[in-house]
Amino acid sequence: MLHISVLRQEVLEMLDPKPGENFIDGTCGAAGHARDILERLGTGGRLMCFDLDEAALDAAAKKMSGDERVIFINDNFKNLATAVALHNFSPVHGILLDLGFSSDQLEASQRGFSFQKNEPLDMRLNPKQELTAREIVNQWDGRALEKIFQEYGEERRARFISEAIIRFRQIKPIMTTGELVAAIAAATPAKAQHAKLHFATRIFQALRIAVNDELNNLATALPAAQEVLAPGGRLAVISFHSLEDRIVKNFFRAQARTGHGQLLTKKPRGPSLAEVKANPRSRSAKLRAFKKSFSLS
Repeated sequence: MLHISVLRQEVLEMLDPKPGENFIDGTCGAAGHARDILERLGTGGRLMCFDLDEAALDAAAKKMSGDERVIFINDNFKNLATAVALHNFSPVHGILLDLGFSSDQLEASQRGFSFQKNEPLDMRLNPKQELTAREIVNQWDGRALEKIFQEYGEERRARFISEAIIRFRQIKPIMTTGELVAAIAAATPAKAQHAKLHFATRIFQALRIAVNDELNNLATALPAAQEVLAPGGRLAVISFHSLEDRIVKNFFRAQARTGHGQLLTKKPRGPSLAEVKANPRSRSAKLRAFKKSFSLS
């Protein structure tokens, strides 16, 4: 499936990139937003593109091949301050963090992000890291599994599902997404198995967040982004579930209360009905934006 970047016009409206400015795309992915921003920066602007997924970054680099205005960084966006200093990339006028996953990552990575394909149970964005979803599912105890399913997946049947996983893995290790879905199904009532939201969605979300430490990385990245932004610079974040959105909302509100800037979105911006119809995956997207103060006096 072709990846479609969400809220493209809304992102450009909130970030308002201008010729000659410097921007950071903290989650470059399929480079949809990156190319939109770069087009606005003109010949004198620069763009720093981060992605922890090396394959995704390589694909983005090919799409912008030969453009000397772009610096590609294979690292987590939580480390953006280090990269900005290393490359003397300042002033920074705008930063985008799109916390979603591209269609390529979900469907073509062979790393088990999706329950719709039977793939190895991996879920690492960075294949060099040691922790995998397979390790969590097969080695963590029941309480630890229940905790991440509750906290990261907001799953009401967390205890029953963790118990089912332990029963299944005692027979044989759970090595694939298909085997994990079977274990989840064993703890899910028949009616819930036919609900609009797939019964494995929250468990897969929880495992992906745990494997990649996504919430802690976001909580680290937000103050780093605020710090490197030039006065008047803008930070926009697209989240796709309530846990991410809560972190962003609370950070932006705290910054506004202490006079470090102003909210550009008092309530999150979502996709239009037309966008949802064209791209159903956009339906849960929420965009929040913040503008750094020119003065803290």
